[in-house]
Amino acid sequence: MTQTIAPRVRTLVLLLLAAACALLTGAGPASAHAAVTGSDPGQGAVVDKAPARITLTFSEPVALSDDSLRVLDPEGKRVDTAQPATVSGTTYAVPLHSGLPDGTYTVAYQVVSADSHPVAGAYTFSIGAPSKTSVSVSGQSTDDGVVGWLYGFGRYVSYAGFIVMAGGAAFVLACWRRGSGVRPVQRFVVSGWVALTASTLALLLLRGSFTGSGKVADIFDLSLLGQVLQTKSGAALVSRLLLLAAAALFIAVLFGAYARPSPTTTLTDGASRRQPDPSEDAEQKRDLTFGLSIGGVVVAAGLAASWAMSEHASVGLQAGIAMPVDVLHLLAVAAWLGGLGALLVALYRAPADTPVDAPAVRRFSQVAFGSVLALIATGTYQSWRQLGSWSAFTDTRYGQLLLAKIALVVVLVGVAWISRRWTGRLAQTVPVEASAVREKERVGAGADGAGEAAAVGDGDAAAVGDRDARAESESGLDTDERPGTESAGPAEPAEPAEPAEPAGSERAAQLARQQAARDAAQQKRMRDADPNRFGLRRSVLAEAGIAVVLLAVTTVLTQTEPGRTEQEAKAATAASASSSADEGASGALTLNMPFDTGGEDGKGIVTIDVDPARVGGNEMHVYVERPNGQAFDIPEVKVEFTLEAKDIGPLPVVPDHIATGHWSANGVQIPMAGDWQVDVTVRTSDIDEVTVSKNAQIG
Repeated sequence: MTQTIAPRVRTLVLLLLAAACALLTGAGPASAHAAVTGSDPGQGAVVDKAPARITLTFSEPVALSDDSLRVLDPEGKRVDTAQPATVSGTTYAVPLHSGLPDGTYTVAYQVVSADSHPVAGAYTFSIGAPSKTSVSVSGQSTDDGVVGWLYGFGRYVSYAGFIVMAGGAAFVLACWRRGSGVRPVQRFVVSGWVALTASTLALLLLRGSFTGSGKVADIFDLSLLGQVLQTKSGAALVSRLLLLAAAALFIAVLFGAYARPSPTTTLTDGASRRQPDPSEDAEQKRDLTFGLSIGGVVVAAGLAASWAMSEHASVGLQAGIAMPVDVLHLLAVAAWLGGLGALLVALYRAPADTPVDAPAVRRFSQVAFGSVLALIATGTYQSWRQLGSWSAFTDTRYGQLLLAKIALVVVLVGVAWISRRWTGRLAQTVPVEASAVREKERVGAGADGAGEAAAVGDGDAAAVGDRDARAESESGLDTDERPGTESAGPAEPAEPAEPAEPAGSERAAQLARQQAARDAAQQKRMRDADPNRFGLRRSVLAEAGIAVVLLAVTTVLTQTEPGRTEQEAKAATAASASSSADEGASGALTLNMPFDTGGEDGKGIVTIDVDPARVGGNEMHVYVERPNGQAFDIPEVKVEFTLEAKDIGPLPVVPDHIATGHWSANGVQIPMAGDWQVDVTVRTSDIDEVTVSKNAQIG
C-alpha cells in the first residue's frame, strides 16, 4: 500500500507547489504601501505661470534618493534643479528652473515607503495650456520586471523557510522528542534553515535594484548594497542573518541532546556498562527542555521581529502595538503550519522502529488549537488596522485577498478537525499494537537464547571428542598394538581436518542485516495497514496542501497596499477632483499677463477670469493692477479669442467698465472646445498701447 501511495503523494505535493507559485507569480507587481494623497500643482492642472517647485504629499513617510522626484519638460528633459527635500511630515518638494515655457510637464516619482515597499508613478500638469509631450508615464514601476519577480519569490521562500524551521523544531521539542533522532525530520528542519538563510542573502542583494533601477545588472552593485545596509530594511535582513547563526546552534543542540548516551555504571569486576539512571536522566532532560524552550522562543521571536520591524506593522496606526501582535501572529503560523509539515514527514518517512505515536499527534493537536486561537485574535486586530471599514473587504484588493485567506483558514481548520478524529481512533489501537510488538520481541529473544544454548551444547560435545583423540595420539599406540588385540595391518595416515568457519563472519553479518531489513519492512507494512493511521496520513497531507496555498496568499497579501491606505488615497483623489471641478465651475480659468506700454504708468498686470470656461455662454472679468498690486484705470482694454487649430476667430469682446481697474462682459460665447489663444489689448494713453497673449484650454 505504501509503494502505491508514495508516488501519488509526491505528485500531489508538486502540483500544490506549482499552484502556489502560479498564484504568487500571477499576482502582478507589488502594490505600493504608501499612496500619493496630494500634489501641487495637481494632476492634470493647468496653471498660468510656472511654479517655483513641485510638492507631493504621501500617506506615510517615504525614503528619498537623488532621483526620487523628477520633472520633465515636453521633450523629456529634466527641469528640476536640486535633490528633493522634506517640507514637513509626509510632504516633499523639488525646486524647478525659473521661466519655464508653456506646455505639458511630467512629474515622475520613485520612493520607498516606510514599510520597505517601492512606490513609483507619474502624472502631468500644464503651464499656460496643454501640449504634446514625448514622455511616457507608463512602466514607471521597477517591481514588475525580472528583479521584482525574483524579490517576490525570495519573500515567499523566506516565509516558508522560517515556518518549516521554527515549526518543525517546535514540533520536535513540544510534541515528539523521539523525533530528534529521526533523519527525515532532521532534514526537514535543516532544509528550512537553509532556505531562510539563502533567501535572506538573495533579498539583501536584490534590494538595491528592486527599489532603484530594477535592472538585473545592478544586483551585484556593491555601492547599492552599501546603501541598502544603511536602510531599515537592510538592517532587518542583517539582523536576521545574525539570528540564523544562533538558530543553527539551537538546531544542533536540539538534535544531539536527546540522543546522548545514558550514564555509565562501574561493575564489581571493573568493567563499565551503560546503565540508565532514571532520576538523574529525567532531571537533566527537564533542564535541557526548559533551556531549549526559552532559547528557541527568543530566537524565533527575534526572527519574526525582523519582518515586523520593516513591514506593515512598523508604520501606520498603533505601530507600538502592531509589531508585537505581528510577531505573535507569525509565531502562531509557524507553530501550526511548520508543525503540520513535520508531522507529515514523520507519518510518511519515519522508520518502522520509531513511528510517530498517538500521544505526539494529540499534543500537536493541542498546539495547533492554541495557534488557531492566537491567529484569530491577532488576525482580527490586523484586519481592523489594515482595513478600517467593512466596505474595504470588497472594495480593495487587500480586502479581497484577506477574504480568500480567511476562507482557506476555515477549510484548513475543518480538515484539522477530521485529523483530530483520526488521532482519537489511532490512540485506541496503539496499546494493542504495542503489546503485540512486545510479545513478538519476547518470543524472538527466547528463540535466540535457545539457539545459543544448542550451539554451546554442540560445541562441548565436539570438544570432548577432540580431547579423546588427542589422548590416543599422544600415547603413541594404535588400537592394534595394545595388549590383547590383533593387528589389522599398517595404519593409514589421518587426513588433515578442514578449518572451521570463524564466528561473526561477513556472511553471518549480511544475513543478520537482511533479516533486520525484513523485520523492519514487515513492521512498516503492519503499521501502514492500519486504516486509522492511513486516514490520518491522508488528512494531514490535505492540510499541508492547503497550507502551501495559504502561505502563497499570505505572501501576496504582505506585498499589497493595505485597504485603509487605498481608501484614503481614493478619498484624497476624489476630493482633489471635486475641488478642481468646483474651481472650474466658479471661474477656475485665470490668466495673469504682465504688460508694458512704454509710457508713463505703462507697466502693470492684467488678469482675465473666464467663468465657467466651457463651450457656450461665459462670464468674463478683467482686472488691471499696478506692479505693487494696486488697481488703476486705463483708457481702454479689449479681449479677443482665437482657435487657430480650427481657424476660428479672432472673436472680439469689449468689456464694460465696472469699477476702478475692473471690467466685465456677460454672454461671452465659446463655440468649440480647444486650445484658445487669448489676446488682451491694453491702452494706457492716447498713443501707448500693447497686446499680450496667452493660451488656455477652454471647454
